[in-house]
Amino acid sequence: MFSLPAAGQDTGRLDTLFDALSDADAPVDARRIARDIEHEFAQSGSAAMDMLLKRGRDALEAGDSVAAIEHFTALTDHAPDFAEGWHMRSVAYSRVGLYGPALADIERALALSPRHFNAIYGLGVILEEVNKPELAHEAFSRVLAIHPHHEAVTRALERLDPEIGGSSL
Repeated sequence: MFSLPAAGQDTGRLDTLFDALSDADAPVDARRIARDIEHEFAQSGSAAMDMLLKRGRDALEAGDSVAAIEHFTALTDHAPDFAEGWHMRSVAYSRVGLYGPALADIERALALSPRHFNAIYGLGVILEEVNKPELAHEAFSRVLAIHPHHEAVTRALERLDPEIGGSSL
């Protein structure tokens, strides 16, 4: 009843932004473009759903992951085609160590928005946490294919390369 249409969140303006992100020469430009993309990802098309997203994010920021999960669950229940709701609930689940549900939510977010670099980054973080460094490395590398200047990913790859034998000679 409250479900939002899947209306191409990954098209139009986002295509232009992703092209600019992949072509960005300077990290400062990439950060600005990434923020613009994140802003687009956060647009549900519904004031009520945007409020649930904000409440969930505020709860996460306050360290109340349980409340965040509740807000994001309401969001995903009412807007199942809104990828950011699934992504943010995966973050909340990860913070309380519920990696199975977090991975399921990441899968749903990426099915809806395959270029959601923060969801892919979250996948890498979880895979690293559960001691799957090769898979984490692969996820982080996929982020760099989309967002070549993602600083957290660069640091993660530097940390993982020696562990999986990826350091250069």
